[in-house]
This record gives sequence, structure tokens and C-alpha cells, in this order.
Amino acid sequence: MSSPGAGKTTLLETTIKGLKGRFRLAVIEGDLQTDLDAQRIRALGIRSHQITTGTVCHLDARMIARALTDFPLENLDLLVIENVGNLICPASFDLGEGLRVVLCSVAEGAEKPIKYPVMFHKADIILVNKIDLAEASGVDLSGLISNVRQVNPAATIFPLSCRTKDGFSAWLDWLQSSLSARSTAALVRS
Repeated sequence: MSSPGAGKTTLLETTIKGLKGRFRLAVIEGDLQTDLDAQRIRALGIRSHQITTGTVCHLDARMIARALTDFPLENLDLLVIENVGNLICPASFDLGEGLRVVLCSVAEGAEKPIKYPVMFHKADIILVNKIDLAEASGVDLSGLISNVRQVNPAATIFPLSCRTKDGFSAWLDWLQSSLSARSTAALVRS
């Protein structure tokens, strides 16, 4: 989840490129109009289902349940739900996700976590994107991270840049370890 333009789809593209071939991936895309983001994901050879919400500013569990009929979950290691770009509405709707990731761009300003605390408070992971633009945006990266910690001291935070790939390896390493641990746990339970 993130505001529009924070880099959700670019994050997905870069993450998919880093995981492809090692994990079975799929994406559910949520947008008000168009399937442009779903097309970008499909261009990487990844299955993507588009949910067009029209005037609704978020996805809800019923929308996800209908989309899940397109995905044999037993054949996936990771299903990502890219919610509609919005820092308010999506935070209030449980989609059944196992991990809630919020992406925040430094270009949005250091105050976003304290202005939109519900979104950040409910996150398991917070990715601070576009760190390469912090100076040009006049944003103090440490102040932004401090504001995240003020709202959610327990969240795991990864400062990164999808464009330059700075910090991206830490995110990918964490995600790969997490997926591998879940796969191992599933094998043990079987």
C-alpha cells in the first residue's frame, strides 16, 4: 500500500526480477481505472489479475475473494496484492494478507507517517523508497524514519531506491529468507 506515485508497481517489478525463477509469484492489482500496472507485471511473465474499482478508493476482502478464483494458491509461494494508491482508505480494510507492507516515498515528505498514522501503524514492513531523492526533495531521511518509528516502533524498515537499487538487496534478502522459512514450515506441517 502507498500513495499514488510512491513507486508500488516499480517496487513490484524490481522485486519480481530479484525473485523470479526462485519462487512462484502472482499479483492482484487494484486501480480505479485501467489495467496499466497489471500489464507491466504480465510483461515480466508473471500472472496478474486486475481489479478495477471505479470510484472505490480501496480493495476489500470480497474483491480479493473473487480474484482468488483465478489463482491456484497451492502453486504459489507469494501472492502480492497491490492496493489502490491511497494513504487513508486501504489501511482500514483487512484483505486476509499475511504481511502488510507500506511503501512511502521520501519525495512525499517526512511528515507522512504522522499525518496518516493508521496506514503506518498497521504495517509489518515499511519500505522508504526514493532515498536517492531525499536531498533534492529537501527531506531528512533520518527524520522520516524517526516519524515512522514514532507511529510504529515494531515495524521493520528498509530504506531503498527502486531506481538506483540502493538498499534493495536488504529488502530482497529479507523477503527471500521469509519465503524460504514459510516454505520450510509448510513442508514440516504437511
